[in-house]
Amino acid sequence: MNDERDQASEAGQALSELGAAKGGRARAAKLSPEERRDIARQAAEARWATDRKSPSLPRATHEGVLTIGKMEIPCAVLEGGRRVITQSGFMRALGRARQAKGRQYYDADVNLPAFLTAKNLKPFISKELEVTSSQIEFRPLRGARAFGYPAELLPKVCDVFLDAEGEGALLPGQRHIAERSHILIRGLAHVGIVALVDEATGYQDVRDRQALQTILDAFLRKELAAWALRFPKEFYEQIFRLKGWNWESISSKRPRVVGKITKDIVYARLAPGIVKELETKNPANEKGYRKSRHHQWLTEDVGNPALAQHLHTVITLMKLSQSWEQFYSMLNQAFKKRGDTLDLPFMADPAT
Repeated sequence: MNDERDQASEAGQALSELGAAKGGRARAAKLSPEERRDIARQAAEARWATDRKSPSLPRATHEGVLTIGKMEIPCAVLEGGRRVITQSGFMRALGRARQAKGRQYYDADVNLPAFLTAKNLKPFISKELEVTSSQIEFRPLRGARAFGYPAELLPKVCDVFLDAEGEGALLPGQRHIAERSHILIRGLAHVGIVALVDEATGYQDVRDRQALQTILDAFLRKELAAWALRFPKEFYEQIFRLKGWNWESISSKRPRVVGKITKDIVYARLAPGIVKELETKNPANEKGYRKSRHHQWLTEDVGNPALAQHLHTVITLMKLSQSWEQFYSMLNQAFKKRGDTLDLPFMADPAT
């Protein structure tokens, strides 16, 4: 019996989707199970056809529920990293019904959400808010499409109602929204709305990985570049001077410790994770030697210019120092290490 009711309901909805909304459920009740399944199949095919015709909608990559006090607000992160709060979630957060009743437009040319169109709110709405409050249509993880608003719009809307309250301009029917706004603003006071959405959806791990990868891609080339001299002789002369080593006594093969020093004072301070990435792309063999120099993996437009600038500053700090300890102290103040803790062996000469 329940199955028949479900089929009737699905068929009634399908008839509505196929353009026979009026009396759809009544008609569905008179259909046989086979006819209901056939209509549901046609409706599904129609939905898929519509989806194929509108491929430009941004897709949600992550979804979750943002909890502020006792409020649960559905939210999502779209392709490209845009954070949104669903339309229903936005309305619930403000204590509004899903659909606004009696929209009061003060200017037909202004594209504002229904909850901002009351005439008494106009003096408290900035031009920026008018531009950034447009509704966003997107494809959720489940379902054909959904609607939402930019996540950063929520605290801005709260400000509108709180400013209106402060000026005594609120209407009686808007006071409960001001009460909600106080709760929301307190909940958002110490943590940004974007960070909260990322945490609720689990997107923060992807965001951090993607941000790091963007930096690494900018610094490192995909294929090995031809060798070019990147480390001037003076760089090594200053290391030997500050360490008290005899420069004249060495050959072109520098001690292995020089490679370890170079990793510490140069590569580990260029960009987050760059040492680990270089160790992966340019690994040492069982004897500690590498097939290429690390700097050969740096990009011409970002990596090598950053290396040249860093080396210029490092050499300047060396020249100003009377000891290795003095230089290292100034280096740590000027360039903190960028998150690398690896301490893998470098080969003698080719490591740099």
